[in-house]
Amino acid sequence: MAEISRRSALTLLGAGALAAGATTAVHAATSHPASPRLAEGPDNPVRAENRHAGSAGWRIGSGGTVGADDLGRQIKGYASATSVNLGEPISFHVSTDPARSFVVDVYRLGDYGGLGARRMGGSSPLPGRTQPQPVTDRATGMISCAWDADWTLTVPRTWTAGSYLAAFTADSGHRSYAPFVVRDDARRADFLVVLPFSTYQAYNQWPLDGKVGKSLYYGYGHDGNPGAAGSEAGSSRTDVNGAPIAYGTRARQVSFARPYENVGLPQRADLDYEFLQWAERSGYDLSYATSVDLHDGRVDTSQYSALVFSGHDEYWSRTMRDTVSAAVDSGTHVAFIAANNVYWHVRFESDDEGRHIMSCWKSDPDPQADSSGPTCLWRTVNPHAAQAEQSLIGVQYNGIPKAEMPLVVSGADHWFWSGTGVVNGESIPGIVGGEADGFDASAPKPQAARHTMLSASHFMALGGSDWPRIQHTSLYETERGAIVFAAGTFNWSLGLNRPGYVDARIQRATANLFNRLRRRPA
Repeated sequence: MAEISRRSALTLLGAGALAAGATTAVHAATSHPASPRLAEGPDNPVRAENRHAGSAGWRIGSGGTVGADDLGRQIKGYASATSVNLGEPISFHVSTDPARSFVVDVYRLGDYGGLGARRMGGSSPLPGRTQPQPVTDRATGMISCAWDADWTLTVPRTWTAGSYLAAFTADSGHRSYAPFVVRDDARRADFLVVLPFSTYQAYNQWPLDGKVGKSLYYGYGHDGNPGAAGSEAGSSRTDVNGAPIAYGTRARQVSFARPYENVGLPQRADLDYEFLQWAERSGYDLSYATSVDLHDGRVDTSQYSALVFSGHDEYWSRTMRDTVSAAVDSGTHVAFIAANNVYWHVRFESDDEGRHIMSCWKSDPDPQADSSGPTCLWRTVNPHAAQAEQSLIGVQYNGIPKAEMPLVVSGADHWFWSGTGVVNGESIPGIVGGEADGFDASAPKPQAARHTMLSASHFMALGGSDWPRIQHTSLYETERGAIVFAAGTFNWSLGLNRPGYVDARIQRATANLFNRLRRRPA
């Protein structure tokens, strides 16, 4: 809902790792909680993959690397697609300023004994060039880069599906990244982890240069101002460099043909990373895709026992929602590991080169609304049909906690909490934070045979009134036996993996959930 700072990039790389020569921070960031008991079941590609030796070389600071930034634009790049299937090509479009040699290293993110990634391959030195300046569409504020491809990778069929990073390192030592996913479309797996690339782009305000950058939240307004200021709580603020940004000068469309801001790691990608480290260390049978794949029809939901939305997945097209709703109706399980999901309705289009464009006009009238409805809150897409996110998820977004709060257990006798030793009213510190969901009795309810609230945690919301709101962790089961889980807080995955937040009760409860989700309903 709200623009988040670059904290997620700092967290993913390790505190202080953006400082020049911060090699000690790189190694400190590789520590992780004790390995949980390996999940039940036979060996699988994820287990085999994580037995390989990892590498700390992917982090900024390693080898004397320093983070690129949007003021200098020392080296920036983007991938030609959000994902690629095994055996298929993906290209990387890179600009250096000034023109200078660079290399591309490709890493798969995982556990790897706590090192966090494994180097899979890379390029030889490439002759860098300064590519054309980004173009801003004056009608919508959309920023795009017509950059030529510098390097194309044909993904070996021997690689394992997963979350990947292309690391671009200039001969000056500056480094930035482009994330992408490697899919294995032919393989059945217990779980399909869906990474929220639509939400990544919604928050992406590249370039953070005080002049040009725009996201679906804010813009500087100096170039391509798409219209008069609108209104939203906290609509005027500053970026990480202190430059003023405003809601009224935001983009109404965003292009996938552009880098991510600063070092190139999307905002709140740390939530996905904390989850996947825990899940891969636990040895679950995982495959991977992106939210764009879900929209484009590349996901066959019948191949998986459960769809897992590992992070903050706020921006959904009609196709995405219809696909997941149909999967639940057919008995496929679904788990949302964060909060504030399925909140904004978006529309996907393509530019002249076939690259994705995502529209979300929010509080402005949508001049190009089609049969899917205007691009606004799902709660208001169709005033004659209840489409609030709670009807799918079981709870819905209800605020940003002013401070991190404990998760207060309810439904302690439910199988979800089995073996944790919790009782109703017990507090688990720090788990309610970032953004939160709760059950709204006035909103549409899911078609549930059983619906259980697994927490009831009071918090005070930013921009809210003086009365507390209630965060709920939710789990419902359909008549067909499908389970839909919603953590209802950003910090759930932190409780699985991040030092200072890890809690054995959260780990055990999540393992209980995943052991259930592995079983396909009869």
